[in-house]
Amino acid sequence: MNVPNALTLARVVLVAPMVLLLLDGEHAAAAACVFGLGAFSDVLDGYIARSRGLVTTFGKLMDPVADKLLIGGAFISLAAVGRLGAWVVIVILAREIAVTALRAIAGRRGIVISANALGKAKTALQTLTVVVLIVVADPAAAWIDALTLATVAITIASGLSYFVPLLRGREPAVAASAS
Repeated sequence: MNVPNALTLARVVLVAPMVLLLLDGEHAAAAACVFGLGAFSDVLDGYIARSRGLVTTFGKLMDPVADKLLIGGAFISLAAVGRLGAWVVIVILAREIAVTALRAIAGRRGIVISANALGKAKTALQTLTVVVLIVVADPAAAWIDALTLATVAITIASGLSYFVPLLRGREPAVAASAS
């Protein structure tokens, strides 16, 4: 167990209190702080792991799981309390499941598919959208609708960026082949 892996596990632990705070509806600031802490831990664990040579198989597997639990838990909770349309959650979760399945299939073939630039932009925009939906009093404001639609658009585009190369007979961009 190293520091990046401990941060990843801490992010998983933060999901339950974040969900409870979001569903409660009375503690938006606390929910935003817990979510923000989880999102920051994602940036921090990756930075520490890469900069200090602490990348582990556990981290490679658990970091994306922790990310999906945090983001997915937030979006599902926001839909449950009426701050987000269920269709948005369905699109986001469908993309995550599809890309995760693609990575799992590639992994069995010794191929590691890393996040590409669109995937990283998707994560950043989803994180921003969650924070905005938690803290802004009127989730139906036009600018929030625009932000949500932009988030859905980049979510779809980033998912396609992994699958379109396959449809053209090429592999998606890969980090490295596992040996």
